[in-house]
Amino acid sequence: MNIETCFSPALFPVYKNTEAVVVVVDILRATTSICSAFENGVQSIIPVASSKDLPDYKAQGYLVAAERNGLKLDVADFGNSPEGFQTEQVKGKTIVYSTTNGTKTIQMAADCKAVVIASFSNLSAVARYVVQQQSPVTLLCAGWKGKYNIEDTVFCGALAEKLVQTQKFTSDCDATKTAVEMWRNHKHDLRTLIEICAQNTRLTTNNLHHCIDFCLTLDTTNKVPVFAGNEITAVEV
Repeated sequence: MNIETCFSPALFPVYKNTEAVVVVVDILRATTSICSAFENGVQSIIPVASSKDLPDYKAQGYLVAAERNGLKLDVADFGNSPEGFQTEQVKGKTIVYSTTNGTKTIQMAADCKAVVIASFSNLSAVARYVVQQQSPVTLLCAGWKGKYNIEDTVFCGALAEKLVQTQKFTSDCDATKTAVEMWRNHKHDLRTLIEICAQNTRLTTNNLHHCIDFCLTLDTTNKVPVFAGNEITAVEV
């Protein structure tokens, strides 16, 4: 089974394979926050691409998590940091979720075999889930407004390495090989690598950088969020 890595949603039409499991990655911060939400008892998440729909959901009684350019929207109950979901308020709830990059990326892959939400928090669980699907896999980076980013790439390298180590996967994709090399070169000091990322600068400017260490911590949950229909639910692997 082959692993391909797509460094930007803008490139997804080139990589799209409806028979593949698509693993969506937005390390800083959407996919990490989604994993945090499920670990803390959220029942389901509805990803919404456009912020204009959020007031209608709010009027229907949903909790709303939303940001643009890193900043929490006025309509929202939560922003996009993982610690925001580490509260009893979210337990058993359905949350409507809209972010600058991550949620629209999730929806792009809706007609593929499966759409999985991944972060360092559930790295090993995602690897186990993907192996169980017995299908090719596409690692899809949310990036930043269609552009490449470092943090999603290095995670893809970590996941690709785990999958190859099972001896059930190979890759003839140069993007995957590049990601694996980045991971191997930096996995012992991820924090230093992330300090040069543009998103680190954005988060620091907005005083949101306190979440970064959490976003880089491996295997804090066995829950794997999976998008199907119009919502994300989690399985434990």
